[in-house]
Amino acid sequence: MNTLSLFAIIFVLNSLPAFAPPTWMVLSAVGLSSPDANPWLTALVAATAATAGRLALAKMACIIVRQRWLSARTKENIDLVKDRLATQRAMTFGGVLAYTCSPFPSNSLFIAYGLTSLPLAPVAAAAFLGRFLTYSFWVVMAMEVAHKAMVDQGSVFAYFGGYFVLTQAFMLALVYLFAKLDWRAWFTSKTLQLMNHAGTSHQK
Repeated sequence: MNTLSLFAIIFVLNSLPAFAPPTWMVLSAVGLSSPDANPWLTALVAATAATAGRLALAKMACIIVRQRWLSARTKENIDLVKDRLATQRAMTFGGVLAYTCSPFPSNSLFIAYGLTSLPLAPVAAAAFLGRFLTYSFWVVMAMEVAHKAMVDQGSVFAYFGGYFVLTQAFMLALVYLFAKLDWRAWFTSKTLQLMNHAGTSHQK
């Protein structure tokens, strides 16, 4: 797979809102099938493409979901989170960096962040750094395995298939809760409440 094809595939996968194959799976396949490729260049291209794709996803969440689908009450509720994040940029950077170094899918994180309409540059830097670190690990590990052992790629990816589907469904549910949680109640009294259609809330 050449550099341009790798970039295009990973960009498209990361711009999809849900249930796209995880990037680590693509990179593992690349590492297993091309063990003599440059791992650092592969990780750099993948991290750049993944970050660009996630930024496109966040922008779509802002333009399509926030501006066209969300009610005024829901926007007002999410703006409470926006105001908090705007004053805690270092914490936001660190949180995104830590999350993108984790094994969890980041599509829901960028959808939720896009709903706030905050500037994307700070999270882009954190996401790129986190992804470059994790992708370097996956590529190097896959190449080392390819040099030392015969691996059935199908069985490895099938093993992670159930994990992938479950985490995607769970994270999308969290995006819904992010929009519906009464953030004013949480910030003022640490009470978990969901808004109803009338704009008031009921306690959970």
